[in-house]
Order: sequence, then structure tokens, then C-alpha cells
Amino acid sequence: MRKVDRRSALGIALAAVSTAMIKPAKAQATGYKDAAPWPGVVVREYEGDTPSLIPGFKTVSMRDVIMQPGSKTMGPPMMNAMICHITEGELRLEQDGKTFTGKKNFVWTCNKETKEQAYNDGNVVAIMRITDLKA
Repeated sequence: MRKVDRRSALGIALAAVSTAMIKPAKAQATGYKDAAPWPGVVVREYEGDTPSLIPGFKTVSMRDVIMQPGSKTMGPPMMNAMICHITEGELRLEQDGKTFTGKKNFVWTCNKETKEQAYNDGNVVAIMRITDLKA
């Protein structure tokens, strides 16, 4: 084995730091639009609809609802049917008068005109991924 002197160690360290600081490719930084409809809530809508193979739905699209601790949505009626999935954290959900908890990897559905409000009562960011099923 070769002996590593200070100069070699410094070169290796600089190479490692340079690699870690490389900016992500432009394709990774585009393809979505963020909106902040309520305090502490960001809705990240991904670009593009994809044709659906599910009868009754022409296209599907995806968005994330990113909720800071203590934030909540305002519970508007759903604009279309959707599949929701908690990818991080935990949310308290009130859907048409029923209350339930969505923990990480919990999946549920909503139909068009369903009224649902989400609350992040925890102390970590919660992310709800929504797959919109569009007629």
C-alpha cells in the first residue's frame, strides 16, 4: 500500500468536495410549478397529463401537497377523482364529516366534489402525493 501524505489527502478531499457541490442537471430543476394557497402549504404541480387506461378517465396527473407543522388546507370540494398517498409525515384528515389519520404510506381515495381538509398536527413536514384522475 502507498503511504498518503498531506498533499495527497488534501487533493482527495478537494475532489470529494467538488463532486458533492456539482449542481443538479437542469432537467431535475424543472418540470413543476409551486403555489402556496394557504400558510405553510405548498402545492407542487408536475407538468403534463398522461393518457389513462382506466375506464371513465381520459388523463392522469400528479401533484404534491407539502405541509409544514401546524398548517392546514381549507377543505375545498375536490375538482376530480383522485388517489392520495402520504409519502412523508402524518396528517389528520377530515373527509365528508369523518376524521382519520394518514401515516406514512397510507393511501386513500376521493371522488369529485368530496370535501376534505388536511391538518399537519405533527412536528415534521408532511407530504401528500395526489394522482388526479381526470374525466
